[in-house]
Amino acid sequence: MTEQPVAVDALEPWPDTVAWQRVSPKLITVELIARTTFAVVLLAGLGIGWAMASYWAWPAAMVVVVVYAVWRAWVTVRAVRAWGYAERDQDLLVRHGLLVRRLSIVPYARMQFVDVTAGPLERAFGLATVQLHTAAAATDARVPGLPPAEAARLRDRLTALGEDRAEGL
Repeated sequence: MTEQPVAVDALEPWPDTVAWQRVSPKLITVELIARTTFAVVLLAGLGIGWAMASYWAWPAAMVVVVVYAVWRAWVTVRAVRAWGYAERDQDLLVRHGLLVRRLSIVPYARMQFVDVTAGPLERAFGLATVQLHTAAAATDARVPGLPPAEAARLRDRLTALGEDRAEGL
């Protein structure tokens, strides 16, 4: 009796057969602070405009900004929870996205270099981002929201695997 192949749904790009690693939930806080800061600056500008010229459009614009900020905060929480990565034998998988789901598969042999970055807000919350670079810019992938120790471990492992696979070419 022959074994039947497992059906793969092209509309479900995040295979359930992969052991996904999630990013840190602290990334939600970092993203919300960045979005809130932007909304507050925008509201301050609209408030100044309203104080200088009392016109009905200023408070209406402020309401729109607040509604958009609340909606964007809700989306941000869900989007961060959608990030994940998985290390396999020959490649690294990175997934993200809600409405448009994206699955990047980066073969270790195709990696040219790996960056670890952390902006001031990320550092304040003990997070870093691992960025993978390949010869084709479209296949670059990033994994945000990792604790620095995990980011360093992933960087070192990816670099070692990339060198090993490149030697075999």
